[in-house]
Amino acid sequence: MSVLSMQAREPFCTMILAHGAGAPMDSEFMSSLTQCLLELGVSVVRFEFPYMQQRRLDAVRRPPNKTAVLHHEWRRVYQEVRQKVAGPIVLAGKSMGGRMASMLADELKPCALVCFGYPFYPARKPEKPRTEHLLDLQTPTLIVQGERDALGRQEEVQHYLLAPSIQIEWMALADHDLKPLKRSGRTQDEYVLQAAHCAVDFIKQCLSKAPC
Repeated sequence: MSVLSMQAREPFCTMILAHGAGAPMDSEFMSSLTQCLLELGVSVVRFEFPYMQQRRLDAVRRPPNKTAVLHHEWRRVYQEVRQKVAGPIVLAGKSMGGRMASMLADELKPCALVCFGYPFYPARKPEKPRTEHLLDLQTPTLIVQGERDALGRQEEVQHYLLAPSIQIEWMALADHDLKPLKRSGRTQDEYVLQAAHCAVDFIKQCLSKAPC
C-alpha cells in the first residue's frame, strides 16, 4: 500500500497529502486530518515515500530517502493524480512531506500548497533555518503551525523573511502535531479540525481569485 485515495461526497478539489519523516500515511494524525477534510468537501490522496514503504515490509525504522528520491516520488504521484483528476489539485504535507512539496510547488503548479507543521529548522536549532526556497515561492501557501513547534516556534519564525505568497495560521500553545498544552483549553482533535477548516477556507479563497 503506497497510495491511498479517498473521495469526498461532493468534492471541490483534490488534496495530495504526504506524511512526515517519522510516521506513515495512516498515522492517527494523518487519518484524523483526512477525515476532517473529506467531511469538508476535499478528496484526499495519501502516499508513502520509498523508505516508509519498506518499513511496512520489514518493520525496520530507517531515515527518509535523499531529497532527490523524495522529489521523484512527489512528481510521480502528482502526475498520476493529474491524469485521473480533472478538477483543482492542492499539494499538502505534514512536516517533511510539506517541505518537500514546497520545493516543487512552483514547478508542478497546483492551485495551492498547504503545510501542516512546517519544519523551518532542525529540532530546536533555530540558528539553522531551512527557508532559502521560501523567499521567492510563488504558489499560494498556507502553513498551519503550533506556536511551540520544536521545528518552528512562533518566536523565531515571526522574524523570518518569507515570500508574500505565504500565510501562517498559528495554533495557540500547540506543538508540532498540533497538540496543545492543557492550559489552552483546547484538544488536539479540535486543532486538527480547525486546521482542516483553515485549509479549506484558504483553498476556496485561492480558487475564487484564480480558478484552476
